[in-house]
Amino acid sequence: MKCPFCGDQESKVVDSRHSEDGLSIRRRRECIACQRRFTTYEIVESLPIIVVKRNGSRQNFDRNKILNSMIRAFDKRKVNVEDLDRITTEIEQTIQNSLEREITTDKLGEMILERLKPIDEVAYIRFASVYRRFPDANSFIREINKFLEE
Repeated sequence: MKCPFCGDQESKVVDSRHSEDGLSIRRRRECIACQRRFTTYEIVESLPIIVVKRNGSRQNFDRNKILNSMIRAFDKRKVNVEDLDRITTEIEQTIQNSLEREITTDKLGEMILERLKPIDEVAYIRFASVYRRFPDANSFIREINKFLEE
């Protein structure tokens, strides 16, 4: 592992711990050359996921886009960012565990909505309004009524 301070390639592992989610290992390392310590994270390499957008274009899956879209839906609402990170991880794992290497933005949006619904009604409606692209106020009202009926 290359030292971020001096660039030397030799380091030794001083401490290893599993992360809380069990998906990565945190390692404290010490550079042999400069004796400075740094942290690395080891995760299982996963196959790339391709997101197929509505216009047909394809791009690599980016968990930060999902997280940021949910944070925007919770604007000025009380939310624990760790919950949103957990939801993002759940979605990513669900996709990785499927046999599909591609996912449409429609499926991705539905996965997010189903996880937002029990957390916060307003955030759910905000996310749905952007994701479903309501053409008019009546469509928006129908979505709210459908949500209230459930």
